[in-house]
Amino acid sequence: MSETILIVDDERAIAQLTALWVTAAGYKPLVAHDGEAALAAAAAHKPQLILLDIRMPNMDGFEVNRRLKLIPELTEIPVIFLSAHAQESARQLAISVGAAAFLSKPYEARDLTTAITTVLAKHKSK
Repeated sequence: MSETILIVDDERAIAQLTALWVTAAGYKPLVAHDGEAALAAAAAHKPQLILLDIRMPNMDGFEVNRRLKLIPELTEIPVIFLSAHAQESARQLAISVGAAAFLSKPYEARDLTTAITTVLAKHKSK
């Protein structure tokens, strides 16, 4: 059984493209387009990894991450933050709140796949 990866991005085209790349890499994608849907999907499906956009309306990625960490069965799921606004401060904040990795948009399929593979391997070795 392949690992499930939850993709959280309010930009539907980006979420769809990312899901295609995730599928091509041999993983099972789940997609959520906002923070509330992301939290519900994470609770229902317990993905092995979450790809989380930072800038979303209503609830940003940092808040989604904070709420995930409050749920004991979800707290260990690694999160790769994604952002089109790749200022160093956003990257540092993502790492400080426990991000397993940070990718700047636009990212290439190979960069995404490498990040996913690396994070999952590191998480499995814990």
